[in-house]
Amino acid sequence: MGDGDGGTAGGREAGPRCIALVGPFGSGKTTLLEAVLARAGAIARQGSVDQGNTVGDASPEARAHSMSVEANVASTDYLGDRYTFIDCPGSVEFLSEANGVFGGADLAIIVAEADEKKLPALQIILRSLEDRGIPHMLFINKIDKFQGSIRNLLKAVQPASKAPLVVRQIPIWQNGIATGFIDLALERAYVYKEHATSEVIDIPDEEQAREVEARFEMLEQIADYDDVLMEQLLEDINPERDLVFGDLVKEMQTGEICPVFIGSASHGNGVWRLLKALRHEAPGISRTRERLGLATEAGKEPLLQVLKTVYSEHGGKLSIARVLSGTISEGDTVTRPDGSEARVSSVLDLVGQQSKRRGEAGIGETVALNKVEGVLTGETLSANGKPPENLCELDIPDPVIAKRVAPTERKDEVKLSAALQRSVEEDPSLRFTHIQDTGETLLEGQGEMHLRVALERLTGKYGITAETGNPTLPYKETIRQSTNVRGRHKKQSGGHGQFGDVVLDIKPLPRGEGFVFTDTITGGVVPKQYIPSVREGIRDYLQEGPLGFPVVDVSVNLADGSYHTVDSSDQAFRMAGQLAMREGMPNCKPVLLEPMCKVEIFCPNDATARINAIVSGRRGQLLGFDARPGWEGWDAVNAIMPESEIQDLIIELRSATAGVASFRKAFDHLAEVTGKQADQVLQKYGKKAA
Repeated sequence: MGDGDGGTAGGREAGPRCIALVGPFGSGKTTLLEAVLARAGAIARQGSVDQGNTVGDASPEARAHSMSVEANVASTDYLGDRYTFIDCPGSVEFLSEANGVFGGADLAIIVAEADEKKLPALQIILRSLEDRGIPHMLFINKIDKFQGSIRNLLKAVQPASKAPLVVRQIPIWQNGIATGFIDLALERAYVYKEHATSEVIDIPDEEQAREVEARFEMLEQIADYDDVLMEQLLEDINPERDLVFGDLVKEMQTGEICPVFIGSASHGNGVWRLLKALRHEAPGISRTRERLGLATEAGKEPLLQVLKTVYSEHGGKLSIARVLSGTISEGDTVTRPDGSEARVSSVLDLVGQQSKRRGEAGIGETVALNKVEGVLTGETLSANGKPPENLCELDIPDPVIAKRVAPTERKDEVKLSAALQRSVEEDPSLRFTHIQDTGETLLEGQGEMHLRVALERLTGKYGITAETGNPTLPYKETIRQSTNVRGRHKKQSGGHGQFGDVVLDIKPLPRGEGFVFTDTITGGVVPKQYIPSVREGIRDYLQEGPLGFPVVDVSVNLADGSYHTVDSSDQAFRMAGQLAMREGMPNCKPVLLEPMCKVEIFCPNDATARINAIVSGRRGQLLGFDARPGWEGWDAVNAIMPESEIQDLIIELRSATAGVASFRKAFDHLAEVTGKQADQVLQKYGKKAA
């Protein structure tokens, strides 16, 4: 009997499974995928992340940075069942990759290690799964390097999980090294074998008392949801194995518990047992349909959920999709929620970056649809000609950092725009926008590394070299005092000349009022048809005031003027308006304004003091902090900060919080900048700088 032998009570749902592998950065998800594929026979030999020969993390960017930067898909068969594993990145900057995957996953395996510094990252992942109602189990990896107590570790982890963490296996220790484990549900002991099936042994005498205690604790936890089991425990009746397994399966599938397994992915320890747990305990497509709001029993009409979009260098666009009902075949036409249609060029199986063509895919299978143009991650597709209701909304966090992007060669502008559009399709947590005021194209993302990888792809995948830098900040200027000024535009050069004459009253307005234009012309000294041209001339000037920035919060009244019956024109009065503003504005004590943002920063509460210091050091005004609702051990810090200080804020926040802090911002108001700060801005961006 091997590491994987054992079963569960009752029948299990047949059909393909879709399993998401999630967990904090560096916990070993890609190594676990490799171990699973090796044991299932999908690959001949287990690769190593360090050696750069794994099925996952095969992109140049992932290999260059030794980290997962996109979700990797691999399908395989195990004991006659079909499984698709999707390895999701663990870094907070790339966590959004899992958003689409969660739309079609039956179960998530959370891969974690015994490092309390990673608990906040683990909590983020647990919260995401819990909010979506996705069943999950915890795999404590690197047990071969673990020093300490599993019980104490889980006590530290438990506050991060709403569901009780139920230990299914306890390690067998020998000279401080985990040499095997005891399965508390099967009541069997196993000794690890390097990259081989574990050997079944009798539970060692010295472990008997520990096993009895741990098993009883497990039974007590699951008995909270089963009155029959609770009654048996109270009467000291040893429950039958089928009852125990039945409760473990039901309570995991309904999210009432999170079972905990242990092992070492790099050595293959515990992987067989994990696979057997998936085979007998993982929910299938019927429960996933129910979670998505569909009937448990599927009809024959094809319905698919798009989990991820990939642009391969040679194969074009691939839409990774889970078949929720019916069968999808090569050549079928699918309909998007907006009613548009696309044809499926081919249906593919994926193992990392390797694909294999197949004619069709049935319910529960996860496949790649080739060249389904227009289809986006997170969309639900039908193949019956009717637009489907979208079953999942992608929960995309706001960007926290931005860079301006421009092609090194001007001829690549159209090519850059197309490449950025594809990048956003592949990764919806990226955003690119064209800023009308500055003429800049901004690429926004979830962190410094997130943008770095996106820019590397522009060069590596699309052959575009780009210049990047910080975005131009939207500084403004206004005035402090009023003035009265005349502007006369007069030009004679043969034939009709040009004549326009205006008198303007220029006054400051309260902050936020914008631009107000009025006229008090009497007697027709400026004909009515020319007054709009005066206003347009003033608007032209306000695009760049005396300091070199757009002018706001100014009132201008056209008080007087004169005209010429032959030489006056719209253009002449437009020029007169500009000239009056140019002469009058420097006398109004212009002042620089900078945008101020309301910022809400989310962080573990042991880092709150550091976050407060960072905000204060960046000219921020702290408004206070409070416990983050629904997040045990987290705070939300509120502040008003200059936008100029927010550009690279996320780098410092992440450094102070082991990589997990995030924030959201919104424009609040414009504030005056004076003294040394104003001098620095004017020297760098103002008219003098130009």
